[in-house]
Amino acid sequence: MDSSAVKHALRQLEGGLIEELLEQCRTVQVPEGAELLREGAYVRDLPLVLDGLVRVYLGHEDKELLLYYIQPAESCVMSLSALLERAPSRIYAVTEKPSTLLLLPETDLRRWLREYPSLNELLYHQFHERYRDLVETIQLVTFGDLATRLLDHLRKAAQVNGSDLVNVRHSRLAQELGTAREVVTRTLKKLERDGLVEQEAGGLRVLDP
Repeated sequence: MDSSAVKHALRQLEGGLIEELLEQCRTVQVPEGAELLREGAYVRDLPLVLDGLVRVYLGHEDKELLLYYIQPAESCVMSLSALLERAPSRIYAVTEKPSTLLLLPETDLRRWLREYPSLNELLYHQFHERYRDLVETIQLVTFGDLATRLLDHLRKAAQVNGSDLVNVRHSRLAQELGTAREVVTRTLKKLERDGLVEQEAGGLRVLDP
């Protein structure tokens, strides 16, 4: 990604900060399915997504719990927290599609947070958005039935991918929702009967309620 594309992706930041980012940060191209961070690892650079999509989740044995997605011009607030506290990561982060990341070094990041209000505003806004996502996830896991959780999961995937067709296997959904594949299959059939999803050869189509 050339400098003009980086400037466009980060246009909400001060020009002086963008110039420093271009000088001090590495840009990396990451393929789909790459693990960017795992539980217990230490964060050395804060990743800022320029292009692509990253999924952040909790993992335990063969089960997962989706926390949130990171889209272009966003970063991982839980990685930021771990970096600033110099604490091990509590989450996993994996690319959902080929992605371009800008890696912000810890030492420079701490200085930029002091000197550039726009960076603070960007990250504080993302803290607010991710806090809202986490509260919604807790509510669904605690109070929602599987059908509600599954439909919400599919709608989020459709939204971040910009398509109402979600290409995902039943076994993958089961892993992400912490249940059995057979249970997901039965629940999808119920959602299909209710006119909320359609199962197609290319995946699951999320319908308007």
